[in-house]
Amino acid sequence: MNIHNHIQHNDVTYVDSVAWIIPQVILALPFILALILYILATTFSNRRYKSWPLHRTVFWVLGVYFAVFSIAGPLAARAHLDFSAHMLAHLLLGMLAPLFMVLAAPMTLILRTLSVPRARRLTKFLRSWPARMLTNPIIASFLNIGGLWLLYTTDLYSLMHESIVVHLIVHAHVFLAGYLFTVSIVYIDPIPHRRSFLYRAAVLILALAGHSILSKYIYAHPPYGVPLEQAELGGMLMYYGGDAIDIIIIFILCLQWFKATRPRIEASMDQQ
Repeated sequence: MNIHNHIQHNDVTYVDSVAWIIPQVILALPFILALILYILATTFSNRRYKSWPLHRTVFWVLGVYFAVFSIAGPLAARAHLDFSAHMLAHLLLGMLAPLFMVLAAPMTLILRTLSVPRARRLTKFLRSWPARMLTNPIIASFLNIGGLWLLYTTDLYSLMHESIVVHLIVHAHVFLAGYLFTVSIVYIDPIPHRRSFLYRAAVLILALAGHSILSKYIYAHPPYGVPLEQAELGGMLMYYGGDAIDIIIIFILCLQWFKATRPRIEASMDQQ
């Protein structure tokens, strides 16, 4: 069944087809499993070590909630009929959910719960060149912002509504690219290959510019099959909603930068 026809004619609803409920389940299951594993790891950590911070768990629950909310249920169904709903879902999946999940420090929790040999193997992987490449802010930004440009300025958007496989790949990419981008900018978990604050700030500014320009492009040039009114609303949602989430990332980066330089500032003042 061609869901692109739904966008043009609205004659059949997305949830009428059982075949299109399956992708929602496939996309939601990894997040539900991640929530269960995180809770189990928290329980294990609390029994063997000091208590895991409650706010970290809350962040993880919120991240999983927003991710599942965006890919399964009414919003996901509406997203195939309304471009503004689609944009809201992608903001939640690609920006807000990754931010909350990064703030939950999952890698730190995993290292606390693994045995020493397994923790060493995981640490070795984190130090490998693939991990170093994927957590490079420039590479992560290219995967994140570049992927969005590819989605909305080519036929990929319409193809996503015609193929279940493409639908799954696009949504998986949106989340993973958003997660890698957030990890590369704000360091909550241990990062073996750390970049300077200035470097990350510069890349963040470029990424924000690319995101803003794309939202304006969508406003003026809707993706194929999207009515102009929906494109305008979706473009504004991408612009202002993305800025709201980006402000949080900027605040965290600046706060970390301030804390990292504060000891040197205080030391220089003492010397004077």
